[in-house]
Amino acid sequence: MATKGIVKGIVSNLVTVEVDGPVSQNEICYISVGDVKLMAEVIKVIGTNASVQVFESTRGMKVGNKAEFAGHMLEVTLGPGMLSRNYDGLQNDLDKMEGTFLKRGDYTYALNEETKWQFTPLAKPGDTVTAGDWLGEVDENNQPHKIMVPFVMENNYTVKSVVDKGEYTINDTIAVLTDTNGKEISINMIQKWPVKKAITCYQAKPRPYKLLETGVRTIDTVNPIVEGGTGFIPGPFGTGKTVLQHAISKQAEADIVIIAACGERANEVVEIFAEFPHLIDPHTGRKLMERTIIIANTSNMPVAAREASVYTAMTIAEYYRSMGLKILLMADSTSRWAQALREMSNRLEELPGPDAFPMDLSAIIANFYARAGYVELKNGASGSVTFIGTVSPAGGNLKEPVTENTKKVARCFYALEQERADRKRYPAVNPIDSYSKYLEYPEFQEYISNHISPNWIEKVNEIKTRMLRGKEIAEQINILGDDGVPVEYHITFWKSELIDFVILQQDAFDAIDAVTPLARQEFMLNRVVNICRTEFSFENFLDVMNYFRRIINIFKQMNYSEYESDQFKSFDIELDKLLKERMVK
Repeated sequence: MATKGIVKGIVSNLVTVEVDGPVSQNEICYISVGDVKLMAEVIKVIGTNASVQVFESTRGMKVGNKAEFAGHMLEVTLGPGMLSRNYDGLQNDLDKMEGTFLKRGDYTYALNEETKWQFTPLAKPGDTVTAGDWLGEVDENNQPHKIMVPFVMENNYTVKSVVDKGEYTINDTIAVLTDTNGKEISINMIQKWPVKKAITCYQAKPRPYKLLETGVRTIDTVNPIVEGGTGFIPGPFGTGKTVLQHAISKQAEADIVIIAACGERANEVVEIFAEFPHLIDPHTGRKLMERTIIIANTSNMPVAAREASVYTAMTIAEYYRSMGLKILLMADSTSRWAQALREMSNRLEELPGPDAFPMDLSAIIANFYARAGYVELKNGASGSVTFIGTVSPAGGNLKEPVTENTKKVARCFYALEQERADRKRYPAVNPIDSYSKYLEYPEFQEYISNHISPNWIEKVNEIKTRMLRGKEIAEQINILGDDGVPVEYHITFWKSELIDFVILQQDAFDAIDAVTPLARQEFMLNRVVNICRTEFSFENFLDVMNYFRRIINIFKQMNYSEYESDQFKSFDIELDKLLKERMVK
């Protein structure tokens, strides 16, 4: 019998409910307000009082309103038909909702129950299966969507029967399993899973090591991220977080892209809805939206649902990972998620941590980032969830708690800098403060050595050192003046500028320069490093400046030319002629 309760206190969307039976942490309940029922989640239980966060506006709610508990945690519905969908943080299908504004208490089903899917069996009668094993597959927007044994079924089962190849709806029985007692269990294409519990139906979760190619040079070349890796992009307003995220989403070598717009301004989220359906996938030539899922919870939507949205997105990502696919999850912004946590913590009158964030903020962020990763499935296949979040620190302060705690767990740190953005050096990723800890992994070093070049990482470290040296000299020139430092210093400075203009800067709005394949990145890195290692002869700093500006101009023309085209090769020849003018013989 379902537990019921009575509302005893209301503080904005934090409601205290006196219950008449057992309730559990994260359990869902529905509070009746007039003719509508508002969804809420239990976040604290003390005796017979349950504190619940309501996912809607509590306007009109009164002490004495009735509540009914659902007996399950906040969960998502998983199955074919999620790709190309626009969901809110509770997995309501936004395209099914009517009107400009979402109606309170209006919840929609996440999947289409009428669509027929072409099912192909993979298991056969007599097979022994367990949670996450593949029973069959359907084609979902040209992706092999595996129909799996539900994750909640933890024991071993025997396949009694599987339907023949054909068209079925998500509610049709596609397989019958028997447990060790001989009890039959019918399986369809749908399963449910609580969002705040990680899906762990895999054989192993080793440290990730395979490079995830994004086409963004400042990431792939300088601070690479790997399949199943974690990274975050902090930066003040206007430094290009959204543009960089969109570039990575469009270009990264991923099978599925999930975008969680968590607490961002409504106009930015509208841009995603407006632009993504028209973007062409550079890998397939079809619409990018075909392999994209958008979870949208804007800043003017309820705070509690904002907190749920990132968990909803991660759970969907883990579901597709269990099919052996590569998932890229982008969250914009985790600062808004942390602010939602802070708001609920304050309303619960918990002891505040730094900047009034929860005391356990570090553990919450760590647990969430830990759900990403590269996994080896029980059938020998592998899948990954690569997670990149953005952080919007107030005033661009990278010392605030969300940024500091995220740095402890994320392996890649892409710090966007206001100064670089003001100078129109995009992507405005600071090349000195940013880092990728994957460069230190022996597995990654071996992978790069085998797949790109044995001395690739050595050259990457060299250009980082040169950028640091260039910054130091720029500060000296700024203090002492151009005539106050030796010509050799100017040469070192302009070599760092060469690295900046050719490798670090990239035009996201140019068809060629927007995405740089790894072979081209390797060629340009070798070219630039060789020039940096070359000795030149100059009489004064003006000669240095003018000469390197000519070199940079040729390189920029190469960046806008098709790789290995006649035009590209002609610029390369022109560059060789120019280098011979000042090279020390």
